[in-house]
Amino acid sequence: MTEFTSEVKTILHSDTDVFRVLSDLRKLELVKDKIPEDKLKDFSFDEDSVSFRVDPVGTVTFLVVERELNKLVKFKSDKLPFDVFLWIQLIAKGERDTRLRMTVKADLNPFIRGMVEKPMKEAVDKISDMLAQLPYDQI
Repeated sequence: MTEFTSEVKTILHSDTDVFRVLSDLRKLELVKDKIPEDKLKDFSFDEDSVSFRVDPVGTVTFLVVERELNKLVKFKSDKLPFDVFLWIQLIAKGERDTRLRMTVKADLNPFIRGMVEKPMKEAVDKISDMLAQLPYDQI
């Protein structure tokens, strides 16, 4: 498994608010217009899945496979030629201080790894940056 991990991001909202939004992806529809199209494209959501386009991979869909209250949302890829797992981990440091780290693990053969390693790392960084900036108390 190849692993991609974001830097730890500080979110100035409670872990309860962050988890409430990230564990029910329909809530992201309310801020969809705030996601810069040049960063991540063609977002779509429902309660248990999120899809977006990553060049050169194409459309990527993740399904929620586990939720741990105020601590973790775990996803698994759907309809990709290889398995990808994504964890969003939350740690409360204070009442309005939540730390977020995103980890992606992918079962990549050497050929595919060479093609997608850079776009996957960039996607992890961009998604974690975007998640850190959401107005969780307004969603």
